[in-house]
Amino acid sequence: MAHSENIEPMPKIYPIGGGKGGVGKSFVAASLGALIARHGRAVALIDLDLGASNLHTFLGMPAPTDGLNRFLDKTAQTLESTAVPTPIANLFLVSSSTCSMEIANLFYAQKIKLINAIKKLPFDYIIIDLGAGTNFNTLDFFLTSRKGVFVCTPEPTSIENAFRFIKAVYLRKLKQLIKRYDFDSRVKTAVLEADSNALRAQDIMDVVQKYDPENIAFLKDRIGRFQFKLILNQFRRNADFSLGEKIETVCNRHFYSPFEFWGQVAFDERVIDSIYARKLYVKSYPATVTTMELKQIAESLTNGQPASSAVLQGL
Repeated sequence: MAHSENIEPMPKIYPIGGGKGGVGKSFVAASLGALIARHGRAVALIDLDLGASNLHTFLGMPAPTDGLNRFLDKTAQTLESTAVPTPIANLFLVSSSTCSMEIANLFYAQKIKLINAIKKLPFDYIIIDLGAGTNFNTLDFFLTSRKGVFVCTPEPTSIENAFRFIKAVYLRKLKQLIKRYDFDSRVKTAVLEADSNALRAQDIMDVVQKYDPENIAFLKDRIGRFQFKLILNQFRRNADFSLGEKIETVCNRHFYSPFEFWGQVAFDERVIDSIYARKLYVKSYPATVTTMELKQIAESLTNGQPASSAVLQGL
């Protein structure tokens, strides 16, 4: 069967998820956004931790009086017009802090409108800060791009939640593909009517292999186009320094897309101090191990082109 493919959007979009709260997704998003902007790139941070928005705090900003609510209620014609400047040059924020608590239960049409608008934003880089959990909205926002970033801490519970989130992402995408394209009716029935709690990605592959084997290559190809990244945050000295590579190996062995360990970010108590003080950590503490490790990750996102010394001094 013929399958059409959309062209990858021009902006480099990096959704940041992980499933578990408290692992530092917002801290990583704010830090990377600031560091990439210091490379001279135009960066948009989008706070999609719906119902618990606080990305502005990590940036050292008061809560914006304008934001995503204006786009969703149609008082703003474009999502771009809701982006407000931050204290960092070239860095803009689309906040959901002004939205009502019901924003966590976003309607499907609103979600699709928002995803399409994100892909059209005229920025070089777009970093999406997602909330905890594996609800459909969070998964679909993560699937906005093929370049999703998983953040977890070295603790076993955090790693388990990250794996659960990864599995949920695969299951969501596979079911979307089965529903959208012309698969055998037995495949659609087995996959779309099954209990999601009992269904695994491998189960879907097995069903397709059994009833619609000519399309198994298509399915694997579509899933294989994702390029997921992993960041270990709050890394302490007594943790296993090979842990990131081990997780990468496990993911590449058991999933259908390439995973890359992007690096670890050292634990620093001053991160909490900067949040309480409402100051951007990488600006307040530019010479710490934590900031240096974040800079290395930011340079990976910007094709390895380091910021000039003048830029680094400006942080």
